[in-house]
Amino acid sequence: MKKGNTVFFNNAPKITSFAAVCGSKEKEGILGSYADITLQDDMYEESTFEKAECKMLTTAISLAIEKGGYTEKDIDVMLSGDLLNQIISASFAARDYDFPFLGVYSACSTMSESILLGAMLVNAGYVNRVVAATGSHFASAERQYRYPLELGCTRPPQAQWTVTGAGSCVISNESQGIKVVNGTMGKVCDYGVTDVNNMGAAMAPAAADTLIRHFKDTDTEPEDYDLILTGDLGALGSRIVKDLTWEKGFDISVNHVDCGEIVYKVIEKEFQGGSGAGCSATVLNSYILSKMSAGLYKRVLFAATGALLSTVSSGQGESIPCISHAVQLEV
Repeated sequence: MKKGNTVFFNNAPKITSFAAVCGSKEKEGILGSYADITLQDDMYEESTFEKAECKMLTTAISLAIEKGGYTEKDIDVMLSGDLLNQIISASFAARDYDFPFLGVYSACSTMSESILLGAMLVNAGYVNRVVAATGSHFASAERQYRYPLELGCTRPPQAQWTVTGAGSCVISNESQGIKVVNGTMGKVCDYGVTDVNNMGAAMAPAAADTLIRHFKDTDTEPEDYDLILTGDLGALGSRIVKDLTWEKGFDISVNHVDCGEIVYKVIEKEFQGGSGAGCSATVLNSYILSKMSAGLYKRVLFAATGALLSTVSSGQGESIPCISHAVQLEV
């Protein structure tokens, strides 16, 4: 069933297991007590940052499968993506497994899109179990999108810190687990922001657009949710999305939380907070789903956000088109 941009899952696909890996910096915040593995060294015993990112993703996928009591043979397909050129972390991780792979690119909203697509496949009965996963690494993202770390460039105050981490979950047709009730497919929004350091301002309109469409399609109000969780808007983006939704008659200020704003322990030292595909993936697949499994959150609206830029588009003076996909989770 579909209404507007929202797909309703009548067969109630469920998240039955989840796992997350985070870096040494990230474990100092909320992830330290909830992530399955926290790194002492962000190189993760690899020779490059890119290989370390791939290893984190592989580890998160394997842990999610193992924690659910599954084997590779129980998984029908994997949906995954990342920020690196041609989603190489996900593609290289997939070669270690004997199940099909569907690559997904939605920048930092890849986690919510993967869950949305995975739930569609399970709900329709095409598959029984899907692995949804994504991740990022601060060092690999910095030298791809901004500057090599060796230059020691000063970070502007509007900048966010790309999270080093990976998250994964298994979505299945089993009777127990966290229900994926529906999913709202996002539209690309572009408000003309060109500053590659100001991701929060660029992505906030997309988050607001998807949240508003979701509320209208589902006939719900912000107060109907225990938590409205956006992806990686950071401190500035969080303020903007609250203003934009309020202007349209939806006040999310009471129960809105942003993964980028809470991922690090002391946000004053991290400027705007966290970003990256691994930001919402690690927070969701550790802290949030653990809280839901314990019954502390009953209904969560998860809307990760992504900036659909590249070094090519930025070099040509293009603005930053953004997108946000949302899924409603319940226990």
